[in-house]
Amino acid sequence: MDAVELALFVARTQAVCDDMGAVLRRSALSPNIKDRLDYSCALFDPAGALFAQAAHIPVHLGSMAFAMAALVQRFEWRSGDVVMLNDPFLGGTHLPDVTVIAPAFDAAGTLLGFAANRAHHADIGADRPGSMPLSATLEEEGVLIPPMLLLRDGAVPADARHVFSELGADDAAQDALADWQRDPALADFAAQVSSVRLGAQFMIDLAQARGGADAFHAAIAGLNEWARRLAQSAFTDLPAGRFSAQDALDGMADGPIPLAVTVT
Repeated sequence: MDAVELALFVARTQAVCDDMGAVLRRSALSPNIKDRLDYSCALFDPAGALFAQAAHIPVHLGSMAFAMAALVQRFEWRSGDVVMLNDPFLGGTHLPDVTVIAPAFDAAGTLLGFAANRAHHADIGADRPGSMPLSATLEEEGVLIPPMLLLRDGAVPADARHVFSELGADDAAQDALADWQRDPALADFAAQVSSVRLGAQFMIDLAQARGGADAFHAAIAGLNEWARRLAQSAFTDLPAGRFSAQDALDGMADGPIPLAVTVT
């Protein structure tokens, strides 16, 4: 791509992520998502490498960028699939942050990539309102969701139905996605599904506009090469040496938690 084509591709993919965030915010029920804007949206290539993101929550996007490569290899993806998880040992953050992922396939069945979002749910099954208790074990924090299919062939698989039941969802409400908005336990999941489905469709539209999957993947490669050159240029401006810094983290311990780093 020339510089103009690259700039347009970068702007378009970022706009997809921005639109995903707008749909998520407007569709969600939780004030954590609607008012605190505690959510993030991003696009990934078929190998699970991040290539576009909105200006959302850095801790979400940073952990997703490193976790997706392993996550996407766990499933035999099909068109229409949606996966969810919140496991902090498999790329999550804390249990209220639920990640939802959808693949994008073109008309020929070629995997273009993935649309993903992460959103902070108000209730993830902890024994205290807000699902942010002072806890000693992970189980006390709420319901742990390992990577699992949330939707396949338009239906909710048994494992996901079990999770939804643990969160207090009405069994009847789980049968149709259109009914999820009426159930407080499912409304934010419905918003996340709508968001990633929109992102996946926009990826399909972008690939078609560029002339197909090969051209789309070549554009992603061009974007990454441009980013590599920018980073390399920035590194050359850094002086050699060892640099240290200290700070403190406000927390719920007896006092500030010290933070220290030394970079060579």
